[in-house]
Amino acid sequence: MTLDHPIFARWPARHPDRLQLFSLPTPNGVKIGIMLEETGLTYEAHRIDIMADESREPAFLALNPNGKIPAIYDPDGPSGAPLALFESGAILLYLADKTGRFISSDPNTRYETIQWVMWQMGGVGPMFGQVGFFNKFAGKDYKDKRPRDRYATESVRLLGVLDNRLAGRDWVMGADYSIADISLLGWVRNLIGFYEARELVGFDRFLHVQAWFNRGLARPAVQRGLEVTATNRGE
Repeated sequence: MTLDHPIFARWPARHPDRLQLFSLPTPNGVKIGIMLEETGLTYEAHRIDIMADESREPAFLALNPNGKIPAIYDPDGPSGAPLALFESGAILLYLADKTGRFISSDPNTRYETIQWVMWQMGGVGPMFGQVGFFNKFAGKDYKDKRPRDRYATESVRLLGVLDNRLAGRDWVMGADYSIADISLLGWVRNLIGFYEARELVGFDRFLHVQAWFNRGLARPAVQRGLEVTATNRGE
């Protein structure tokens, strides 16, 4: 079996019968690694070095014209036709539907779960990412701290929304772990770890978020998923 897509001229598939993941362990990238490990789907992972602009190469742009990770190529897509897909939220939803896991079949609960994934995509990701830029990366040298403080304040608000949601719940959707949790774990992890913003946002006051986060990290599939594409891996 060979895969007929330009991406494979640059990143050949050793296992063309498997779902192909193109990613890096960023907060968005680890979502898909975690989901694949949680579902047990067989896959082949390809590390895309965004610092070397590999996501801007023509072969990658043929898969994702937006030039961002993660992206997937599923040789066994809907109706048996291959499917190339980008945007981490869309990929999470696709994999949930493909496996029948981590999203409810009840329509009301399903759309509520999607609502929280969209909340992460539209709010948590962009705001936490800006905190990272202004707190740790190039923006930290800006003398004017108003941009940093603006994004930190909004991140605190979002953490408060999540904390309220998790009061009396183990997971975002209650008793059932879902793609809503998977979408958020990597972002919270980066905010208080890699972005060094734990004190800036007063993370320790959000007790429900802390308990949820610890439950998530305790899942073996989450630990494995955080390491997917840390190095090239084909097995």
